[in-house]
Amino acid sequence: MDAQGILDLSRWIAEAGLRGVPETDLIGGFCERLVAAGVPLTRTVVGADTLHPTIAGHVVTWDSSGRNAAEVRRTEYGGDGSDPDIDEKWLRSPFHRLYTSGETMLRLRLTDGAEGGEFPIVDELRAQGATDYMAIVNRLGPRAAIGELDCIFSSWVSHHPDGFSDAQRDALLTLTGSLALALRGHAMAHIANTLAETYLGRDAGHRVLRGHIRRGVAEELDAVLWFSDLQGFTRITDTAAPETILPLLNDYAELVVTAIHRHHGQVLKFMGDGILAVFDRSSAEDACRAALDAAEEARARCKELNARRSAAGLPVTRFYLGLHQGKVFYGNIGGVDRLDFTVVGPAVNEASRIAAMCRSLDQDILLSSAFTESAPECRERLISVGRYLLRGVARPQELYTLDPEASGSA
Repeated sequence: MDAQGILDLSRWIAEAGLRGVPETDLIGGFCERLVAAGVPLTRTVVGADTLHPTIAGHVVTWDSSGRNAAEVRRTEYGGDGSDPDIDEKWLRSPFHRLYTSGETMLRLRLTDGAEGGEFPIVDELRAQGATDYMAIVNRLGPRAAIGELDCIFSSWVSHHPDGFSDAQRDALLTLTGSLALALRGHAMAHIANTLAETYLGRDAGHRVLRGHIRRGVAEELDAVLWFSDLQGFTRITDTAAPETILPLLNDYAELVVTAIHRHHGQVLKFMGDGILAVFDRSSAEDACRAALDAAEEARARCKELNARRSAAGLPVTRFYLGLHQGKVFYGNIGGVDRLDFTVVGPAVNEASRIAAMCRSLDQDILLSSAFTESAPECRERLISVGRYLLRGVARPQELYTLDPEASGSA
């Protein structure tokens, strides 16, 4: 591969990276162009860690060693240590050797009769007929790294009798730097999306990344408000072992968030044991129906969770939920250098007051009259619990709950 070929491929990498070509297409296209340029490449693995609540990182594998067309696949791996095989593979891999030694490249000729055993993956490739193996690490500087994403690893395998030439080795060393830079850009965009969705909510995160970040700019929505918290949480925190509190919060938050997301609601905020969410659909009736379905699903999931936690001897609880429908302002609120993307307005306050009534009325779910008026088709699933004056709300209103007979719930 001559200098012009390296330049052409470097230009292609830059253009593909700037267009945001998906990783699998970027790596697959890169490998295909190497082969077209005469590099006897049959297998490539490119991997990196990431910044994600549940995923430690991923690898992309390009493989043309089979009889069919080359295959490109992306595989994610976790970071909770639950799979000892993954940890063992990492510790006995050429990538770990490069990471700890400070070297940039490891080259292994697989036809020189050298004994194996140090790197199981290399022994496996040798048994499959590979003749040459190169592992390369492109390190990111402190200001370029984020989270555990501080290196991009790659391996390059040939089955050609002569393996890679020295010129091809040098070309790979040069080109992997350009490839790593393009992949870092892709990773940064993915991390930004993940963090925005995780900490702001799906819709709010997308809005922020699209540039909706000006303080005081808000959109008026006619939405369903979900306000829930856990029954007896203060008592539980006073009596349960401290190390059990976070797992308890996570267990109950997961079932509520899962139900909300499954019915296309947006979780906006966690407030200790409380959750604020909105359902904004094409019609108020659709939003009410979605919120009611999410509430019934969350209640059913809660019963299953309590059965599992009780069997394990762990504290259990349920959630109080207030559902209300009304107008809110949805946008950026806060100081000039610390903003929150959330909803505000009288309807939010009413939703929290309705949830607070659950305790005194001995109901786990309460709905406002505005909610029931917006969803007449849902009325048969509800039953009135009476008319009440809510704290901080001028006019009394009738409250409703799920009819046990209609919903099939106790």
